[in-house]
Amino acid sequence: MKTKLPWLIPLAFLLWFLGSARMPVDKEFSLNRFGSLPVVFNGRHQPLDSIARNALLALRGKQTANLEPWKGDFERPRIVSATEWLLTVMANPEVTDQWPVFRVDHPELISLLGLPDKDREKRSDGKHFAWSQVASDRNFQLMQTNSAVAEEKKAEVRTPFDQALLRLNSAMTLYFRLKNTIQPQDAKDWAAELATLDQLIPPGIAAARASEAGRPYDTNALEALLRPVGRMQVMSRLEPPLVIPPQDPVRQPENWTRTGEALMSHIRGEPLPAAVIDYAAMVSAFRQGRGADFNQAVERYHDRLKGVLPREILKTSREHFFNHLAPFYKAMVIYVAAFLLAVCYWFNFAEWARRSAFGLIGLGFLIHTLGLLFRMWLEGRPPVTNLYSSAIFIGWGSVGLGMLLERFWRNSIGLVVASAIGFITLVIAHNLSLKEDTLQMMEAVLDTNFWLATHVVIVTLGYASTFVAGFLAMVYIVRGFFTKSLDANTGRALARMIYGIVCFATLFSFVGTVLGGIWADQSWGRFWGWDPKENGALIIVLWNALILHARWGALVKDRGLVCLAIAGNIVTAWSWFGVNMLGIGLHSYGWMSGAFKWLALFVISQLILIAIGFLPATTWRSTVPKAAAR
Repeated sequence: MKTKLPWLIPLAFLLWFLGSARMPVDKEFSLNRFGSLPVVFNGRHQPLDSIARNALLALRGKQTANLEPWKGDFERPRIVSATEWLLTVMANPEVTDQWPVFRVDHPELISLLGLPDKDREKRSDGKHFAWSQVASDRNFQLMQTNSAVAEEKKAEVRTPFDQALLRLNSAMTLYFRLKNTIQPQDAKDWAAELATLDQLIPPGIAAARASEAGRPYDTNALEALLRPVGRMQVMSRLEPPLVIPPQDPVRQPENWTRTGEALMSHIRGEPLPAAVIDYAAMVSAFRQGRGADFNQAVERYHDRLKGVLPREILKTSREHFFNHLAPFYKAMVIYVAAFLLAVCYWFNFAEWARRSAFGLIGLGFLIHTLGLLFRMWLEGRPPVTNLYSSAIFIGWGSVGLGMLLERFWRNSIGLVVASAIGFITLVIAHNLSLKEDTLQMMEAVLDTNFWLATHVVIVTLGYASTFVAGFLAMVYIVRGFFTKSLDANTGRALARMIYGIVCFATLFSFVGTVLGGIWADQSWGRFWGWDPKENGALIIVLWNALILHARWGALVKDRGLVCLAIAGNIVTAWSWFGVNMLGIGLHSYGWMSGAFKWLALFVISQLILIAIGFLPATTWRSTVPKAAAR
């Protein structure tokens, strides 16, 4: 049976992945079709499903809405998909105003807003709250006042309370926008209101013109028109997603508008876009529970768009499927299982565990690659365009290098490093996805430059390989100091692995940095400007070169090489994340105030490992060769 496990375990995970790839079957309402409809938001075409998922990530850190978070581990809470949540927000906000989707963790902020503690009878878990709770009249005023004070502070001096306050304020603003995307938030039957709007426009316009000319006018007619006009102006000022496609998609394919703007243009005499009517039919039918009418309206609108905007429909359909597939999350789960099996091999040296781990990492790597290629297909860009994609790519490169090491040294070390870095980088990517749309458009100068594409890919491979060398060194320290499993042969094998990976890292980090200079010369007119990001890349090159020269000159042996490689983790982490925290320079993108704590903890952990590496060999539990003592 054990001989079959290396095949059966990866096969079981493969079947799980393939089974989860099937789109869920809609019941009463065509949520899948609605979620794939294209809109424009954050500067790009995307499906409504992406807006829903990104919004829930911003509100509660997950892509689904748990409507009963107070339920225990052995109870089944009511979980609503992102698309259903968004549709309900747009069609029936009175309902979603009672759904606890706003996550508030800071106790001082919870106390300020008077939010309930964890109490099952009050239907509260003490962390998730509804719009009706966080946006009461009292709380709304408190949020506005305190947010204005926090906004005036510089980012580096904001307290955790300030940051929690601004996050909640941003989430509330986003939710308010979504409520006014298709209809005014107080609409009861938007389709019926639109039908009566045309009856109000002629007498209302005539009354307005008479009033401007100083002639007698019908005040009732003017007031009847001004009420919907005021609501439409509010909808436009909130800047919700652009859901109304261009009237002339051939000549002006990018001329998408908001519902409020389209309605204001209609009052001024322009035809009412058919999309406004279709969306009104959708939200009214959904609000009233008429599934057949909702599905018919969705299909009618989808077919109309497919005839005039086929490329946008195809793109958003693909992105909708990619969202459902969630390849990086599934790769992360597989890496965890592989890590456990790889570590298990060190305790009992069962070959089936090592081979099973290798098969799982191979499957995870395949899914990871699929996700990368799918993103490139969707974006039409190289694999690295922002911090999120850099985390994905660094993880991918590290997993590939770890598998390559395992092919030469079949001791499970490469598997542990590959699965650990793959998991950690995907966790980092997930946390980066909480901040913004991960497929958001970049600056125009970054779109299609060949040198940029090659620079970011190669230099990111340099990051990945430096991390792999550093994590191999961490394995050396942990196994040598805390366990008896690091014998002389394993120690020498690890040293050879680190040396080989550092050679690889030096080459790629150097070539990537030079290509970056060529791109900078074409884009900014200078090859080198001592920008913090440029300095960070240069420091990685110099540090890897220092390691090699120290090894070649016999200045260090195995343990010295290990300590230098761990220090490379600090250098690379600073170049990857640290320079963004400075908030200066041409490369200061994707700034994250919350990342400083984790970066500091990571640096401290690496310094502790380096300190352990310098302890006398007699304090180590494993037998360390005297040749490696320096």
